[in-house]
Amino acid sequence: MAAQRDYYQVLGVAETATTDEIKKAFRRLAKQYHPDRNPNNPQAADRFKEINEAHDVLSDADKRKKYDQLRRYGAFTGGGGGGFGGGGTRRGRTQESGGAGGAGGDFDISDLGGLGDIFSSIFGRRGAAGREAEPEEVETEVTIPFRVAALGGSVPITLGMPQVCPTCGGSGGAKGATINTCPECKGRGVVSFGQGGFAVNRPCPVCRGKGTVPSQRCPACQGSGEVRVEKRINVEVPAGVEEGARLRLKNQGPKNRGDLIVEIHVAPDRFFRREGLDLVGVVPINLAQAMLGSRIKVKTLDDKRVVLRIPAGTQHGQKFRIPGHGIEKNGRRGDMYVETHVTLPEKLSADEQEAVKNFAEKAGLKY
Repeated sequence: MAAQRDYYQVLGVAETATTDEIKKAFRRLAKQYHPDRNPNNPQAADRFKEINEAHDVLSDADKRKKYDQLRRYGAFTGGGGGGFGGGGTRRGRTQESGGAGGAGGDFDISDLGGLGDIFSSIFGRRGAAGREAEPEEVETEVTIPFRVAALGGSVPITLGMPQVCPTCGGSGGAKGATINTCPECKGRGVVSFGQGGFAVNRPCPVCRGKGTVPSQRCPACQGSGEVRVEKRINVEVPAGVEEGARLRLKNQGPKNRGDLIVEIHVAPDRFFRREGLDLVGVVPINLAQAMLGSRIKVKTLDDKRVVLRIPAGTQHGQKFRIPGHGIEKNGRRGDMYVETHVTLPEKLSADEQEAVKNFAEKAGLKY
């Protein structure tokens, strides 16, 4: 039986990688192998699942600590410690080969803090004895309009996601099939693998951790008990959400049990830019307005019209504050700023040039 691939190798990061490095590697690989981008490549879906599992473990400090503990014993391909090399299967108690604990002797892996249970908790799975697998947590990204991020709203997304097979109800068996104890794991739901005096449990590949197998597989799901469907989800975006924010949608993950984590990206707006809770919008004004003063109408984020007085002598890039028209978040509201950009005519007629020259001479301006 092949050993579990090393999660650091899966993400292509060093074992000393920081949380940010792990996150960047996950994002890059998840985009590359996402099933939606590889509809005709079933290997991509397996790779995507493996990448998600690796990220789930290595991005969680507690899980990563437990994983590293197992890894030091060589429980994973490419891990530290003595390694397994792919030897035979062992069950139950094993013979210790020495080490800090002293000379050899029988021991159970539970003596080391229950490494079998640690292994199960790392992968979010349970053993047999009728306990269900823990809900999976999946992540996705969505880009939303600037105004939705500022004002809040609902954004629909569609994700390919595993759901309980409606044909067999998740049993994996065809209609009329009998459900039997798995011959590989004898109903335990896990199998042990190891070599050199150490064994670790992992989910049984035949029954996929269920402990049972049908006499005839369900034709809809091929015995897996689940099917992949396109699921439409409305993401409720709170007002004032920022770039990179992560929203947790309860029970919107696989099989409507696990959580869905949505990372928010905000598209730029053609008029506004955000500075904290404040909004800055650029408004062009002509030379006469800048020199002589004017009144202009400015559109706010919520489509209201505000009259703004531009004083005589306004400079290019000068900002004017409109209180209380910024972004509202957690009971606080920012302001809106209008940044004036003075525009000049690209071409002047002969009469216009003469008028400007007369003005320059009277104002003492060199040209």
